[in-house]
Amino acid sequence: MNLIQGLERNARNNAGKAAIVYQYKVYTYKQYNEEVNQIANALVAYGVKKGDKIAIMMKNSAEFAFVFYATLKAGAIAVPVNFRLTSKEAGYIISHSDSILVFADSDLSETVHKAVGGNQQVKLQIVSGRAKSVNQKLLSEFVSRNKENPNIEVFESDDAEIMYTSGTTGKPKGVLLDHHRVLHVALGTTIMFKMGSEDNLIHLAPLFHCAQLNLFLVTGTMLGCTNVIRQDFNPMQTLKDIEEYKISLFFAVPTMYNFLLQVPNRNQYDLSSVLRCGYGAAPMPISVLTQAMDMFGTDQFFNMCGQTEGGPGGVFLLPEYHKTNLGASGRADYRNDAKVVNDNGEDVQPGEVGEFILKSESVMKGYYKNPEETSEALRNGWLYTGDLATKDGDGFITLVDRKKDMIISGGENVYSTEVEHVLYKHPDILEAAVIGIPHEMWGETVAAVVVAKEGRSINIDALQQFCREDLAGYKIPRAFYEIDQLPRNTSGKILKYQLREKYQETIMK
Repeated sequence: MNLIQGLERNARNNAGKAAIVYQYKVYTYKQYNEEVNQIANALVAYGVKKGDKIAIMMKNSAEFAFVFYATLKAGAIAVPVNFRLTSKEAGYIISHSDSILVFADSDLSETVHKAVGGNQQVKLQIVSGRAKSVNQKLLSEFVSRNKENPNIEVFESDDAEIMYTSGTTGKPKGVLLDHHRVLHVALGTTIMFKMGSEDNLIHLAPLFHCAQLNLFLVTGTMLGCTNVIRQDFNPMQTLKDIEEYKISLFFAVPTMYNFLLQVPNRNQYDLSSVLRCGYGAAPMPISVLTQAMDMFGTDQFFNMCGQTEGGPGGVFLLPEYHKTNLGASGRADYRNDAKVVNDNGEDVQPGEVGEFILKSESVMKGYYKNPEETSEALRNGWLYTGDLATKDGDGFITLVDRKKDMIISGGENVYSTEVEHVLYKHPDILEAAVIGIPHEMWGETVAAVVVAKEGRSINIDALQQFCREDLAGYKIPRAFYEIDQLPRNTSGKILKYQLREKYQETIMK
């Protein structure tokens, strides 16, 4: 089996069914497959070989889906890139992944142009839309007229994706997944959500994230669902879409649910079609969750707590346990095994804090070109997540902290070390520590605690502008606290938990 068989099967058996709805244009499964084939055949004709890497720096769109599946049909490996990254950040991923082609939206063409500057591996930049920079080709000019399935044999063991996620060093790490692993993600989603071809999905979270891509677009395409794709999340438009397209299932990060709850006169929309709601990627405040459950009038809510390294995969809080274990992250489903262990790899006692580890068919093959980090994360068949958690006597796991001091703001992962590296470049800063503090809308926001060099003063506005040169907007600290000395233990390590306790205030804007 492979990931493209579901699309091709539905193109044969459900040719006239609506597959993708984007900007009010409807693509049937036959048209979906043909659009994919035109790009895939162009890739093959261009000289793309099995195992080549293709970067995709695109916002949510029908074209994203076409390019993603075309990459797989050509036997290549898809490398989704966060479209919010700076050219420097994107350039590292494109270079590290050994990508030979880059697909991008027209409004990102200049970012990509700068990102690949001097990169001799990148042979072509392909832009979707009308505008393009120098040395770029329009997607409309690139596609082939051949709408038939390309004659490329793709096996279940072939690599399919490299999904980048930052590590403790601040450098992004490429999570390598093959068709087998992503198929198991889709299979698990199908069974857990009891999905079928009759479901109508709406894709709100970015498709460069493995959650929206692997859990829902891949699964929805495999099953023959109708997929409504939105480029940007607009709360009122989302409610209109649910009513118009009779959406039966969707996934959203907690921030999105919070914004949906703020829509004036939200009760005027008919949301009765919604049968199942997934949430994850960030902590979900219980107050927001209970209001969302009331808003959608369903008790079919699923907490999905996992990692990109898991495919994604992890633990799940199923609907029936929202009544008895609300606030827990969940427990392993049929395809996963999960434990909480001490530093010796031994199970901790109920209520004790340890590291959350995971075993699953969907766990990554490893970090691309990073054997040291791979051996650290994968041990004896288990994925060591770096998350601290507790486990009760019934197997329910609750995450309590993150070893890597990762911050999740609006569903986006922000790694403190990466931000600190930028802050340390500033000539007026002696020391810096980055932490996450609560935020009513975003779940968490980035805060920086800084120490100025002797005789220097720190201009906060100038410091934020300084960060903007190297960091995407969501990574830039919203709050700065200047102190005389950072708290450290006897070995010199900064005690970030003390800083979090000191600055646990809610940022409103």
